[in-house]
Amino acid sequence: MSLLPLFVVFPLFMAFFIPMVGQRVKVLPDILGNITTFLLLLLSLFTLGLSGTYAVGGWPAPLGIIMVLDGFASLMLFIVALISFAVTLYSINYMEIYTSKTRYYSLFLLMVAGMNGVIITGDIFNMYVFLEIASIASYALVAFGCQHEELEASFKYLVLGSMASTFILLGIAFLYGSYGTLNLAHLARQISEIGTTPASNCALCLFMAGFGLKAALVPFHPWLPDAHPSAPAPISAMLSGLVIKTLGIYALARLVFNVFGLTPVLSQILVVFGLLSMVVGVFLAIGQWDYKRLLAYHSISQIGYVTLGLGLGTPLGILGGIFHLVNHSVFKSLLFLNAGSVEYTLGTRDMTKMGGLKERMPVTNGTALTGAFSIAGLPPFNGFWSKLLIIMACVQAKRFSLAGWAVLVSIITLASFMKVQRYVYFGKLKEEWKGVSEVPLAMRTAMVLLAVFCVLMSLLLLPEGRNLILTPAVNALLSGRAGYLQLTWSAFFK
Repeated sequence: MSLLPLFVVFPLFMAFFIPMVGQRVKVLPDILGNITTFLLLLLSLFTLGLSGTYAVGGWPAPLGIIMVLDGFASLMLFIVALISFAVTLYSINYMEIYTSKTRYYSLFLLMVAGMNGVIITGDIFNMYVFLEIASIASYALVAFGCQHEELEASFKYLVLGSMASTFILLGIAFLYGSYGTLNLAHLARQISEIGTTPASNCALCLFMAGFGLKAALVPFHPWLPDAHPSAPAPISAMLSGLVIKTLGIYALARLVFNVFGLTPVLSQILVVFGLLSMVVGVFLAIGQWDYKRLLAYHSISQIGYVTLGLGLGTPLGILGGIFHLVNHSVFKSLLFLNAGSVEYTLGTRDMTKMGGLKERMPVTNGTALTGAFSIAGLPPFNGFWSKLLIIMACVQAKRFSLAGWAVLVSIITLASFMKVQRYVYFGKLKEEWKGVSEVPLAMRTAMVLLAVFCVLMSLLLLPEGRNLILTPAVNALLSGRAGYLQLTWSAFFK
């Protein structure tokens, strides 16, 4: 557990170190950025399946700040590190068309440090601080191109993101006024002993709105379809693959399951949010002709599957929700990198102007097909198994209409991505694209890495992978307040 602070300290240090030395040697920001994310990936592998606490500065809670690692947190740390490494690898060539790479990697690592902090913090105010670090960095990265479209999208993201942060901060103030503590474990114990108050119920409503905005759940989603397409492709991959999950779904799940406790009312609210997001997102996506905007709407739809699974509150539903959360991180990041490769080569996101690119860009086409099969839920790709678990959980809970909607949305998703394949990669190669070629090696390597994980992550359902990685994550939420207290309460008496 003494290594736990490195998930925040290391990227935070490198975020300030890279601008200091990056101006002297052109390739230094790329080297240092990729080394940082690769070392975080190695470090995250050592934490998989582990649990424990770390008191920052040796100060015990509730006066001191503690970091908490459980099965859910360790899985999220690994996914953040994996996607971040693939994205920095992809950025080596892609970000050449933009401005200063030193500023890019600095903001990027600030965002990673913020997400890692949200995952491992045991204090709700520090969760807010880390959330703001990641959010402010992401606002700047969306506008990194400094063109009209990027600036407009970033401003909308900034306004709605600031509203979400205000809701969350007000909720924290209500909780502190009711219980006199900000430590998550202490809050959980106070709520279990005293019960909820009108102020804490108000705080929970504010958290649902604030984290719902961060997660882009319907009806809190309007910022996402502008921010994700406008951002540089690596940042689009980070936003859809990690940011909406870490700052939205993960934080909300941590509070609902481990602090407040999942009640039938909360369960129903999450199910409704999940169903609305699934259906509205996919119907908005299927009519899009902007490649990245289509993917952005599918992020809303797929995050609905995650919320639906968690909202069911059953072991199978939570397993499906968590598994789909990490699966979506992989295949949606891959799909945004594919779209970025096409835009990098052709200079357009309009699918009606494309066609026949499988002849000129075979690696991009092959990995895009893998991502399409994964998000549509076709076997043997990872998306099939997590969607199947969620549908089975709906049937097991006798929520047959929810299972029917989940199947229908998956079919429409497949139709949407067959449209992408038809208009972008298949068909006749247009005359103006006969001279294009495949993207550089680093970009191809990043896409192939994520495509391989789209297949390999299906193996997590085998007994070895499930017991080591998925079961501890499910137990972390399923055990509720009692499990979280059992893990963290000893930190109060160090």
